[in-house]
Amino acid sequence: MPIDQTAPWRALAAHASAVRQRHLRDLFAADADRFTRFSFRCGDMLLDLSRQRLEDETLRLLLELAGEADVLRWRDRMLAGEKINLTENRAVLHTALRLPESRSLVVEGEDVVPMVHRELRRMGGMVAAIRGGGWTGATGKHFRHVIAIGIGGSDLGPRMAVEALTPFREPGLDIHFVSNVDGADIARAVAACDAATTLVIVASKTFTTQETMTNAVTARDWLKAGLGGASDGWHRHFVGISANPQIPGGFGIPPERVLQFWDWVGGRYSLWSAIGLPIALGIGIDRFHQLLAGAHEMDEHFASAPPAENLPLLMGLAGIWNINFLGHRTLAVLPYDQGLSKLAAYLQQADMESNGKGVDRWGRPVGYDTGPIVFGEPGTNGQHAFYQLLHQGPQPVPADFIVPLGSQYRLDNHHDILVSNALAQAEALMRGRTRDEAAAEMRAAGLSAEQTAALAPHRMFTGNRPSTTLLLPRLDPHHLGMLIALYEHKIFVQGCIWGINSFDQWGVELGKQLAKPILEELTSAGLRHHHDAATSGLIELAKGRDRS
Repeated sequence: MPIDQTAPWRALAAHASAVRQRHLRDLFAADADRFTRFSFRCGDMLLDLSRQRLEDETLRLLLELAGEADVLRWRDRMLAGEKINLTENRAVLHTALRLPESRSLVVEGEDVVPMVHRELRRMGGMVAAIRGGGWTGATGKHFRHVIAIGIGGSDLGPRMAVEALTPFREPGLDIHFVSNVDGADIARAVAACDAATTLVIVASKTFTTQETMTNAVTARDWLKAGLGGASDGWHRHFVGISANPQIPGGFGIPPERVLQFWDWVGGRYSLWSAIGLPIALGIGIDRFHQLLAGAHEMDEHFASAPPAENLPLLMGLAGIWNINFLGHRTLAVLPYDQGLSKLAAYLQQADMESNGKGVDRWGRPVGYDTGPIVFGEPGTNGQHAFYQLLHQGPQPVPADFIVPLGSQYRLDNHHDILVSNALAQAEALMRGRTRDEAAAEMRAAGLSAEQTAALAPHRMFTGNRPSTTLLLPRLDPHHLGMLIALYEHKIFVQGCIWGINSFDQWGVELGKQLAKPILEELTSAGLRHHHDAATSGLIELAKGRDRS
């Protein structure tokens, strides 16, 4: 039965009608313990849902909905290695990538944990060799630059983590990321590097992704040209990462320079695997293990914490409440740490590629909204960009405030100012400002009655806008691991509620397929395929462009 036809869904819909007009400021005024009762912990991470438009009855009904959707059974099936990715007949085992070596997880007769740790040890050996000078380029020089080529999860995850963990970076190795097939991306990267001291990492599950392989070939050509008489040794400047370790050999990368991950690792969940090599090169293999340990801590919490205290489950249910019962279809991700400047982009893929689905697991069209539109920027920059809409736009936008309480940078009171802004913005979204409060402020400032009456509508805020606050003691490898895993599991919870497969991404395929005949027409004179009139007209204009 579709989830929206179940008794818990209908009860939540009726409940939403009853509570929709209740204001968050009134809920706080009526309940001195609201913050305590709606805040939850995993280790030293705190999840504050008190500014969500939740009541005790709301949470009770949402937990009933999770039971109706069998979320905990799906969780257990995923963690056990069952093939819950039904359309691709695959297990979903990114959590196995962060299991301790002492654990065991048998999938189809094979314990995957030794495989994972064998590859982690190989990756650690590579990191030591690259950083320690055991591996050198064709001219014998040590590597000073890394160009990491990938796209989607094989780019966004490592890029986000390397940026987030900048204070933990070990010196001597500059890391550049290339993902876009736009030639500007690879051209700017190589312009910042010297061929003799550059290592290129090519990350692709199949080594057939058009954007990745186009950039890889360009990087190879650049290396050969830059190495001059040593160009035959170009392969010493490459590392391949693939689900099939034999495939990079066809590109010319020798087996000892190839790392493996597995088909049960989805791209947007792959930073924990060998795809995370740029992270390990940046922060060292020991800190990479700290990142894994943080994610594992959240995995263990998700697997064992009671539903009423389970952070990923509760965070996912709060999102369901906003999207499906309050009609709030967007999510602003607002990290108050400049290191997390790439987090919103990372979560766009993690969430929108996972849950942007219009059919359920059984191929039936869904009759309700699924994944939210995710966007965001770090505070305080976002405050001077789109927060105006968050505060006074007619459409409420739920927000996640992510606030590390400590900073790696000791610069006077910078971090106090930053944290104060985060807490104030969440309070302002909740409280708002009434017309009478706005008028009183203007009268106190000496404005006339006429000015006050004219300006009051512009200076009032409706408030009652839901937000979640996540407090971390600091942004370090362990807590970044916890944070990412929290969002992974939250997205999974929501997919379970909606009855969709969160682990395929067929929606990215059609455009890529249609690009092939268009490319043929753009590059072959006289060749024609059938298109609609708009596409045909645009192809003709593109063919006539100035190529100089």
